[in-house]
Amino acid sequence: MSNGWPAAEIAAAWRRELPGVLTESIEIITPLWRIAKLLGDDRRRTLAALGVDASTLDLLSVIRRAGPPYELTTREITRRTLVTAGAVSQRVARAERAGLVTRAASSAARRAVSVRLTPAGHELVEATVSRLLGHEAELVGALTAAERAALTGFLAKLEQSLTRLGDY
Repeated sequence: MSNGWPAAEIAAAWRRELPGVLTESIEIITPLWRIAKLLGDDRRRTLAALGVDASTLDLLSVIRRAGPPYELTTREITRRTLVTAGAVSQRVARAERAGLVTRAASSAARRAVSVRLTPAGHELVEATVSRLLGHEAELVGALTAAERAALTGFLAKLEQSLTRLGDY
């Protein structure tokens, strides 16, 4: 019997059509995919309204979260953002052209490049993150604090399990 949720209906249909096939994941993964799409679409709209693209925000955020002096090497940015060195290079170049970061030879290592927030980059990331996180807090506002804590734990456990598979 379906509980009226689309994922439950899909699982019930597969149980009917292919008895014995494991369907438990459908009622978890299907809503996660749908929620991810809804949240991704919402984030794109929100960032567009704020005048920032996601990759620039990602770059500025990782540097801002590093703390004073708000500077990281490109290698460290690559490690923290989980994007390729080439993508980081492109993001840094775009942000530098926009006056949001500066690049310089790193004092930490030969051939390393340090990227530092400019005052404009610092101001942009703080204003954007404040508004974005306020908006996203409203999106999860239907959940109680206890439900948010439980969901956070469940999602962390699932992500950790998937990461251990090595393909993620």
